[in-house]
Amino acid sequence: MKIVLQRVKSASVAVGEDVLGRMECGIVLLAGFGLGDEELKLDRVVERLLNLRIFPDDNGRLNFSLKEAGGGVLIVPQFTLFARVDRGRRPDFTEAMQPDRACLLFDAFVDEFRKTGISPVEMGKFGANMAVSLVNDGPFTLGLEFHTATNTNNQ
Repeated sequence: MKIVLQRVKSASVAVGEDVLGRMECGIVLLAGFGLGDEELKLDRVVERLLNLRIFPDDNGRLNFSLKEAGGGVLIVPQFTLFARVDRGRRPDFTEAMQPDRACLLFDAFVDEFRKTGISPVEMGKFGANMAVSLVNDGPFTLGLEFHTATNTNNQ
């Protein structure tokens, strides 16, 4: 699983004119699933993300997690995180999970966030052409990878 995490002041996602989700401060997660990610313990990934100290204290030090700082989560499916561009001019997405299986994992990932009590938990639409708007806070952006269940605590 690959994630691009952005700390934001506000964010929204729309399909055409329909806004699917909107939030004020929190994090935006662009989330992609790759081959073999069915073995991930999504609850551990979510717990890890919620407890990352990525929000500043009064002195500007990164001492607060999303749980502590408050705020929401906007999760957007993003299979293109698995693009390979080492040959040719067209990105190769063969390392991305098949859409039907990835959609199920994406929904399970969103459900794990909803179980935590974080609010709001908003989401994009799997397989749709979405417009994501955000005001990055910092800017603060992390590229993260999670592998098997045995590895999520080492991220």
